[in-house]
Amino acid sequence: MTNLLGEPPETLLPEDPGADLLAEGAGPDEVAERHPDSVAAWARLSEAALAQGRDLEGYAFARTAYHRSLDSLRRNGWKGFGPVPWSHEANRGFLHSLAVLATASERLGDDAEAHRCREFLRESSREGYEALVG
Repeated sequence: MTNLLGEPPETLLPEDPGADLLAEGAGPDEVAERHPDSVAAWARLSEAALAQGRDLEGYAFARTAYHRSLDSLRRNGWKGFGPVPWSHEANRGFLHSLAVLATASERLGDDAEAHRCREFLRESSREGYEALVG
């Protein structure tokens, strides 16, 4: 379906404040402590907790990443909908946060939230959805 009114412009987030530390090999816990606004660090903390079966912690970390993402999106002109392209590296933390929140929600039995997050991811970036969910 085509929106006759057009879509809002793509939202392009600034570089994650913890990106350099993560790229240098710092652990996500260290990065989150130094840069609590690092969405990428919180998303990685969530993945690690989920991989260890610590689902409640994984959910909390994912929820933090998601809310930090929403704050950043709004500060950068996002109006609650519209494209957030995967091709822009700095957007990947937000898109990743949606994928891990969906997984964590599903593990806690909140299937409605898991579905909502995956749809939000797909609507924000089909390419991101394919890369993160398949």
